[in-house]
Amino acid sequence: MKNLLTLILLTISISFTASAQNETPKNPFTGARINYFKHTVLVTNEYLDLNNGSYNTTNMRLILPIGSKHWNLRADVPIVSKSSDHINKTGLGDFSFGATYIPYIDTKKGIAVRTRVITNSSDDPNFGTGKWVVLPALFYGQYIGSTRNYLWISIIENQTSFAGSKNRNDINITSYENLVFRYFGKNWIAADVNFRYNTVVDGFQNTAFIEYGRKLTPSNMIYIHPSVAFGGEKTYNYGFEVGFFILF
Repeated sequence: MKNLLTLILLTISISFTASAQNETPKNPFTGARINYFKHTVLVTNEYLDLNNGSYNTTNMRLILPIGSKHWNLRADVPIVSKSSDHINKTGLGDFSFGATYIPYIDTKKGIAVRTRVITNSSDDPNFGTGKWVVLPALFYGQYIGSTRNYLWISIIENQTSFAGSKNRNDINITSYENLVFRYFGKNWIAADVNFRYNTVVDGFQNTAFIEYGRKLTPSNMIYIHPSVAFGGEKTYNYGFEVGFFILF
């Protein structure tokens, strides 16, 4: 299965590189790791350590710019594995889709708004929330300094459930996230802190990570980042994520 997935990714990568499009002028939303102006396939795997086991998510994301490229569409398909003393199973998680609009952008700063919807599509309560969730978000991006080696991204997002199973908890989470990148050559390092307040449990579920990423080719990138959760109502202890981008 892993060999098949690797072969598929390499095939897609070669095809997309061969049909590369004209470059968009550099701006805060076209940097490594953050690029809303190119068609993108992103495959990630995230491991989370829980108090009573572990949670592993393999996610495939597709981002498609449309029109003048100030709009893009996004879809995510997760495959989830959960392991504990009583559960050891794998299945499809909740499919999600969304759209992003960039009302203002120049070579140094930009603003974007995004709305996502997470569907109640998983047929196993271990792999989904049991709710339909809407996630509006506001992004601000800015290069720091004249060399544009540092990039700051700030995100405010709210998650609110609006339908789904009455037997599952409602969702209402507001988050404020700040992410800083340092670019050098084909590489980047980043640090992120996300403050998340969950009104349903009346507590904070914050997270933080550090990251290293590298451009393998002009169209392919990879990153790794360890993370840690903190706050009185944190949802996991620590985690590790790896991701692979294909831009075309």
